Amino acid sequence: MQAALLRAARQVSGLSIQSIYEAYPDCVIDVKAEQAALAEAEVLVLQHPFYWYSCPSLLKEWIDSVFEFGWAYAGGTALKGKYWMQAISAGGPAEAYRREGYNHFTIEELLRPFEQTAYLCGMIPLKPFLIQGARAQTEGSLLERAGEYALLLERLKEGRFPERHSSL
Repeated sequence: MQAALLRAARQVSGLSIQSIYEAYPDCVIDVKAEQAALAEAEVLVLQHPFYWYSCPSLLKEWIDSVFEFGWAYAGGTALKGKYWMQAISAGGPAEAYRREGYNHFTIEELLRPFEQTAYLCGMIPLKPFLIQGARAQTEGSLLERAGEYALLLERLKEGRFPERHSSL
């Protein structure tokens, strides 16, 4: 699922795309290079699978390392006014992410720590792009969702932003 989204993203010209697992196979993040790239960006899209109600470990390490005290928050304003969005695939179906479902919370509720990170850094959180039931996607539905993702990225590149996060 994530590979299909990455292929779709790479078809959109003019984007800066980085796979942190490819860039940092040793898990040692070049914080200054990442901060320089973020300084140039208007929108940050974190694309990842939804693992145990969060992101993969290297992405969490990336956030913890790059969003430094005094640079991204606590007097730091490097990310202020930038847009934050997540593109997430979850193995569980949409009905699993409801109060009555086996996860007891919506994905949006489970993403609150990420939303708070955006707020702390003065960023503007956008509604996430979600693919739920990723394991059950057919080839056709996967291609359709990847196409929707590419269109969303085109719109973001053009400055056409989707609605803000649901808790706003």
